[in-house]
Amino acid sequence: MRKYALLLVILLVAACSTNPITGKSPLILVSNAQLFPMAFQQYNQVLSEEGVVNSSSAQAKQVKTVGKNIQGAVERYLANQNQSDFLNGYEWEFNLIQDDAINAWCMPGGKVAFYTGIMPITQNDNGVAVVMGHEITHALAEHSAQRMSQAMIAQGLQVAGNVALNDSKYRNVFNSLYPVGAQVGILAYSRQAELEADAIGLKLMSMAGYDPREAPRFWKRMEQATAGSSRPPEFLSTHPNPGRRIAQLEAKIPEVLPLYYNATGKIP
Repeated sequence: MRKYALLLVILLVAACSTNPITGKSPLILVSNAQLFPMAFQQYNQVLSEEGVVNSSSAQAKQVKTVGKNIQGAVERYLANQNQSDFLNGYEWEFNLIQDDAINAWCMPGGKVAFYTGIMPITQNDNGVAVVMGHEITHALAEHSAQRMSQAMIAQGLQVAGNVALNDSKYRNVFNSLYPVGAQVGILAYSRQAELEADAIGLKLMSMAGYDPREAPRFWKRMEQATAGSSRPPEFLSTHPNPGRRIAQLEAKIPEVLPLYYNATGKIP
């Protein structure tokens, strides 16, 4: 058991390296070499099955232009930090999908999809940049890899718990309660990841020359657009309450406005 424990510690230490975007050292047990091919395959499958808007359309051009501008800001930032290797394996792509869903996402490795249903809420380039910065941050912050790693650890701990508990009565209680606790913990991580994507996305859009003051406006419009949908209590949700994320964005705008002015040459 000591040997297994030592091996586990070594593996955990080896799996933690500092992310140059977040400045954190998350636990990641799956490599980009494993994750990216799966993500790219899934992205291509979505494009083949969904209606991709012609790249010559105004909205598709808008998505691509904003995406490439934020990509450029990320690349310049990492180059200045001597961390360009962090983007090894990335294959950036930005597409607009014909779908009424109010949604957008970014696969690990830089594959971005916007749905036409979110475009009326973005309203302008700055609004698109709010969403684009948020979704790209999910990829750069390696949130998907972290969630996969957490799931692997949770599964391993459940197996270990079953091995450790010899009494079937206690084992049954453990198996009935453990999944609930693990799920609540994962949901808490998801909410924190959303707030992190909001904050870093605000920085990325500002560095790319988009006005960060649009961010709280966008999320207020989003809250209005989804007002009719049922929302579970925050501790059972993957996303923080709208009021919480809007308050965070408003608090962080003074920090990133200098980046916006520097990128655009505008005077405060």
